[in-house]
Amino acid sequence: MKKQEYSTIEELIKNNLSTEEDSGTEKLINELKPVLKKGYFTKDEFMKMGMWKSPRPKQQYLKNSEESIVETSKEVLSTDFEKRKIDLLTRRLRGVSIPVASAILTLIDPQNYGVIDIRVWQLLYLYRSVKNNPTGIGMDFHDWYHYLMKLRYYAKKFKVKTRDIERTLFLYHKKIQEGNLYKYGKQK
Repeated sequence: MKKQEYSTIEELIKNNLSTEEDSGTEKLINELKPVLKKGYFTKDEFMKMGMWKSPRPKQQYLKNSEESIVETSKEVLSTDFEKRKIDLLTRRLRGVSIPVASAILTLIDPQNYGVIDIRVWQLLYLYRSVKNNPTGIGMDFHDWYHYLMKLRYYAKKFKVKTRDIERTLFLYHKKIQEGNLYKYGKQK
């Protein structure tokens, strides 16, 4: 990754703020708008969300029954406890890791969630907004929660959606990345 271009992450966000979703993601978010109101998502909706984040576990996603997906999603959407949401998604639904769980929450509630991503984490680390795990690889619930609180803080500060902050940082990282994404710290 190139050296810091801005003196603070707030300056970076202010100068690069992205509030426009790409058309495919916007279409999916719009399609999923009824989920919060009805209080659950279906297997078809689950598959779309999982495949949007990562198609690799598709065979695992398919092993989840409609009943288990609906029941799990009802519990997820009826609690205000972030740990419970992540635990339900990752422990009950096959193929769902913390990144996939964060994508599910983001797609159904972009106002309050952003997808956990190593690119965004690496920028937060570079600007000392997070202090551990410079690579952003292998994050646990505590990392995700800390990340989410940072995104929400900046979203509130800039009066935008949490997803907007995550997307802004993701796109900025893509623009400045040099070398292999997974070899952070070993780049020139």
